[in-house]
Amino acid sequence: MRFLHIKGVNAKADFAQENGIDYRYRLEITRVGAARAPLTACFIMQNPSYAGEQEADKSVQFLEKNVFELNLPEFNDVGCLVVVNQYARIQTNGFLGLPSDVGLRNDKTIREAIRDSEIVVVAWGSSNRFEDRKRFILDLIKKSTDKTIYKTKMHPSRGRYASFILPFDA
Repeated sequence: MRFLHIKGVNAKADFAQENGIDYRYRLEITRVGAARAPLTACFIMQNPSYAGEQEADKSVQFLEKNVFELNLPEFNDVGCLVVVNQYARIQTNGFLGLPSDVGLRNDKTIREAIRDSEIVVVAWGSSNRFEDRKRFILDLIKKSTDKTIYKTKMHPSRGRYASFILPFDA
């Protein structure tokens, strides 16, 4: 099934190819007219799929709807949604989470996305088998004491709108 970005947004993507492997480091989705909505929400997921500037995927479209269409109080005044991942390698089936899947610029990109956002959402749901990467990300978030932090009930690809965004409890 093909997913498109919702209406009224523009997307920018930071893709790279390293040693013959495709990576997506950052996907930024901005609401048209976002100057009136100055906040940025950063969502940290596990690993990217094909979503880019012209096409979304199920998870990205679900996040766009949560942030820009549902009028959730958690996202009042959010004009920009940034998606980063524990691993930057683009792979949808059989993902192993190898050290080479992180990508050369991913840790820096995650740090910058957290730094530049007012809201941070741990968006891998209740399960995350990649303990070292999970610990790394959670440590970065815990150091960001000036951020509003949430988590998701489940991974966005399996998300249900009711009670999807939850308080963060490390």
